[in-house]
Amino acid sequence: MLGLLETQEVAARERVEDLREAAARAAAALEAAAIELDRRVIAREEVVEALAVSAAETTGVIEAEAEPVPVPAPLPGTTVPSWQEGLPATVLAPDYQRILGMLVDRPGQEPMRAKEIAVVLGLEPTPAKVEGVRSKARRLAERGWLLQEASGMFSAARRSVAHPRGSGSADNR
Repeated sequence: MLGLLETQEVAARERVEDLREAAARAAAALEAAAIELDRRVIAREEVVEALAVSAAETTGVIEAEAEPVPVPAPLPGTTVPSWQEGLPATVLAPDYQRILGMLVDRPGQEPMRAKEIAVVLGLEPTPAKVEGVRSKARRLAERGWLLQEASGMFSAARRSVAHPRGSGSADNR
């Protein structure tokens, strides 16, 4: 009887190890796929932005000092416009609004790393998620919505940013 139980235990142990190995392989494949997806989203955003800049340059678009044009609702994956006085945060896609709003609304407003931002936003601190947040925060900084320090940390810009959830100001320091 004990021999039979030991044989069944060994078989169960081997099955558990096989399933653990399969789960580890599946987790690694999922992580690789998530990284590839993030890279493709970023690449598409960059191409759309480059095409928009190229089209503006080739058609000789000149800013008119006429009546302001209503800003359409943002779509996921759209480009980030440069910050301008009076431009509300609602022109940003939802993911960008979340990053900006979190940094604007934080007490103390100390700069944060992308990993910290991801955790505060409720994302898993996996490399793929952190890189996605870092890319979006960097894009916001390039367009004047955020400040990026040499250390790679991000904080709210020192100027006023109208944000739908916040106090409407991001006077940093």
